[in-house]
Amino acid sequence: MSKLVECVPNFSEGRRPEVVRAIVAAGEKCGVKILDWTMDGDHNRSVVTFAGEPEAVLEAALAMIREAAARINMEEHRGAHPRIGAADVVPFIPIGGVTMAECVALARRLGERVARELEIPVYLYEEAATRPERRNLADVRRGEYEGLKEEISRPERRPDFGPARMHPTAGAVVIGARKPLIAFNVNLGTDNMAVARAIARALRAKDGGLTFVKALGVELKDRHQVQVSMNLVDYERTPIYRALELVRLEAARYGVPVVGTEIVGLVPLDALLGSLEYYLQSESFSRDQVLEVKLNA
Repeated sequence: MSKLVECVPNFSEGRRPEVVRAIVAAGEKCGVKILDWTMDGDHNRSVVTFAGEPEAVLEAALAMIREAAARINMEEHRGAHPRIGAADVVPFIPIGGVTMAECVALARRLGERVARELEIPVYLYEEAATRPERRNLADVRRGEYEGLKEEISRPERRPDFGPARMHPTAGAVVIGARKPLIAFNVNLGTDNMAVARAIARALRAKDGGLTFVKALGVELKDRHQVQVSMNLVDYERTPIYRALELVRLEAARYGVPVVGTEIVGLVPLDALLGSLEYYLQSESFSRDQVLEVKLNA
């Protein structure tokens, strides 16, 4: 079996399509398959998904980080989503014929090269973390770009690779290895950020909510709404429908409706089928009943 690795880098640019296209094109030249890319103006963020053989994926990730560093100035960046760098987070995900340990090695090799070739400080997270307190992405990004800029020289915040100072325009980057996750957002019929933050707090695992859920409140200024933005890091154990229904339940406390949802990037078919089965209240549904699954078998 050939080895297949997925990479889902997030970049701090969601308002200039030409910049995101240039970043995507830089990676595509390395022989990987670009599966998807999305932009969000309120978050001022883009998410790219690509896959390929491990070495090609490493080279593509490096090329994209280089292009982002050349085109994005973090001194001017403003957006609703937490971030510390132009190429903010770059995770490797094992898909086929490759182990998590191999993805960890890939992340660490990329981190060393980014630091050496681009002089951008690198933090390792999730399975690639070298320190337990850096497994959680939110902990690594604490204080965001502005906060880390002030604290990066402190011993507890020194990067895993590269200088203990931010790159003048590209900031820093977080690189790691993890399981597939689902970026799932729920939009609320209010512009009250206090409500979004309270619901996010009720949802996220670290505050006693749903296991395998990370959540935060986000302001959608152009839409005059707020959003509960989630990462479902293990959709088999905490499925989409469970997270959505808890948002509805908590929102009802404030008299606020759910007005829409959004999946950012790609999503496993089984994650969607699990929610379909729940909402249809099916007693015997299976993925083998999906026409496309049968045709592709």
